[in-house]
Amino acid sequence: MRPRRSLTLLVAGCVVAGQVVAEPGYQDYGTPESDQAAPDKAIEIASITTDRGIVTRPGRLTIEPSLSHAYSNSTTVAIEGYTVIPALVVGLINISEIQRDIFVGAFTFKYGFSSRLEASLRIPYLVINEDLRERQAFQGTPVDNLREASGQGLGDVELSTRFQLTDGSGGWPYLLGTFRVKAPTGESPFDVERRQLLDNDGNPIGIVLGERPTGSGFWSFEPGISFIYPSDPAVLFGNFSYVRTMPDDKGEDNGGTIKPGDVVRFGFGMGFAFNERTSFSLGYDHSVIPKTSVEFDTSLTDAAFDRVQVGSLSFGMSQRLTPNASLGLTVSIGVTEQAPNSEIALRLPLSF
Repeated sequence: MRPRRSLTLLVAGCVVAGQVVAEPGYQDYGTPESDQAAPDKAIEIASITTDRGIVTRPGRLTIEPSLSHAYSNSTTVAIEGYTVIPALVVGLINISEIQRDIFVGAFTFKYGFSSRLEASLRIPYLVINEDLRERQAFQGTPVDNLREASGQGLGDVELSTRFQLTDGSGGWPYLLGTFRVKAPTGESPFDVERRQLLDNDGNPIGIVLGERPTGSGFWSFEPGISFIYPSDPAVLFGNFSYVRTMPDDKGEDNGGTIKPGDVVRFGFGMGFAFNERTSFSLGYDHSVIPKTSVEFDTSLTDAAFDRVQVGSLSFGMSQRLTPNASLGLTVSIGVTEQAPNSEIALRLPLSF
């Protein structure tokens, strides 16, 4: 019998310090059945984002309820006027502050069809609360204008598959191909009630949504690849994906055919197993979203905003409760202006 390998290895989202985890009836690539470890020694590495880990074992169903809260706060100063000297501005200064709370409850179902293929379905439900405070200076006594908006409902449902490309033998990392489809099942910004925003003189100055949308309103397809590399005592991981968002004709009232910018996503990090029950991980994720294009009357124009950079630093912990259940907590801190200030997510994967 060969001696057990001494690396800390991530298999099916689980690690054991000093040996590979396998279940009866499941053959780990490159590991003889005589070297299989007892499944009750497995613990879960705390994932920074979803779909980190080897595919679900064949015939196993995992149900993962989760709850997350994201908080965003931003302040915008708009100046309409001209500068007499660098320290003196003549005109209107508009200061607006937005505070947004987004609560997401979701159920994710994962099923392993084979030792290399997994499929999952994620169904989210969103509750959004938003407060907007505006102050117009140089119009007598400054007065704050307060507006509130909220929305709740089903979000965009996601269906994804993952396929394990390599078995991690010969010192190579585990490579996994992923493909995700997001359907516009949530209420989009083009479906909610809208009303005209007027200034003090009754002139239209913009559009206000009556409630916050819970979906994007567009189909999107996301192919990608991820890797997992065991390097005792840590497990290194990373991912790269490209989100293709399909253009859609939203009608003349909404500007015609709208093509949201495609998204480039990448991330990396590492995880540690403290013992057979507790693990910790640290990582960084970044998304680059280019301009949105609007095609109207056979002309193609770009939206006013430039590309958006969304980056966040995350750390998480996981505690195994039973051989088939664990509790994971992830905290993310935004490091770019467009990212949420903070996000907390709680997950409870249950395997059958």
